[in-house]
Amino acid sequence: MSNNTIKFFPKEEDVGKRLDIILSEKINTYTRSNLKKFIKTKKVKVNNLIVTSPSKKVKLNEYITLKIEGDKNEEIKAKKIKIDVVYEDKDIVIINKPSGLVVHPGAGNYSNTLVNGLMYKYKKKLSDLNGNLRPGIVHRIDKETSGLLVVAKNNLAHSNIGKQFSEHKIKRKYIALVWGVLRPLNGKIETLISRSRKNRQLMAVSEFKGKKAITNYFTKKIFSIKDIPKISLIECKLLTGRTHQIRVHMSYKGNSLLGDKKYGKKNIKFKKINKDFEKKLNDLNRQALHAKSLGFLHPKNNELVNFESELPNDFKKMLNLLNKLSN
Repeated sequence: MSNNTIKFFPKEEDVGKRLDIILSEKINTYTRSNLKKFIKTKKVKVNNLIVTSPSKKVKLNEYITLKIEGDKNEEIKAKKIKIDVVYEDKDIVIINKPSGLVVHPGAGNYSNTLVNGLMYKYKKKLSDLNGNLRPGIVHRIDKETSGLLVVAKNNLAHSNIGKQFSEHKIKRKYIALVWGVLRPLNGKIETLISRSRKNRQLMAVSEFKGKKAITNYFTKKIFSIKDIPKISLIECKLLTGRTHQIRVHMSYKGNSLLGDKKYGKKNIKFKKINKDFEKKLNDLNRQALHAKSLGFLHPKNNELVNFESELPNDFKKMLNLLNKLSN
C-alpha cells in the first residue's frame, strides 16, 4: 500500500479562506472538486482532527494534513502486454482495446489487464486519482467489448476529462449488430438502470430506482437473408455511461446483441441456418459491440479532439459476410 501525505501551515494571507480553496491554491496536482472529495471522505486533518466540511474557515497556525492512501489490495505488477496506441501526448493516451482484455485488476485477475500493460509501458507516468489498481483509468469498456478509451497521464488531465464524463460532454459512438429490427428504426432509450434483483452481477432496467441512462440509436442497415434471422447494424450514441448500458438497453428493447452471453438470447436453436453464418457467429465468441469513436475537449488546450478506430477482424468478418449474402 502506498501513501501520499502533504503537510503545511497556512500563511497570514490564507486566514479566513475556505479549506478547499486553500488546498487548491497549495496543491496543483488535484482539482478543487477532487480536494473537496478528499475532505468529505475524511482524508484531511486540521490540527490532527479530521475535518469533513470543505467550507471550514482556516485560522492562523492551524496545521493542515492531507493523506491519500493507496489501495489495500495487491500492488499492480507491470506486465508486457501488447497495447494498440492510437494517439499519445504529455497528458493523454488513446487506446484501441481488443475484446477479451479486462481494463483494470479485480475479481482474481491482477496480472492480465490493460492496467498491467500500462504500468509496464508508462511506469509511474499515469494519474493516481482512482488509486493503485486503476492508474490512468478515467473510464472503462467491458472485457468483451472492443474499441477506444482514454487514459490520463496526470491528475489534472484525469480530473478534467472525468468532469466532462460526469457532465455528459464526451462524444461516444458505438457500432453493434443486434437480433431483429428495432422499432422505431431510430430513437432514444431513456430509463433507470440498477443492479438486477435476480442476478447481482448483471444490470437491468428499473422503473423505480437506479441511475438515469440515455442511449440514442440509429439503424444503419437491416439484413434480411434466407436461413438467417433478421439482423440490424446499428450505431449508438451514449449520453450517459452506465455499466453495460447498450447491452442492457438493447436487451430491454428485445433486440439483444449478437454473441452477448449475459444479456442475449440463451441457447439459441436454429431449425435451419446458413452454415457460413453459424461459423462466423461461433468465431465471434463475444458481443458484437465496438467503441468506434471518442471525442472530447483536450485537457491542456480545451480544443475538441476526435478519434476513430477500425472494426476488429472478428466483427468485420461477420459484417462482410452479411453484406455479401444480402447482395
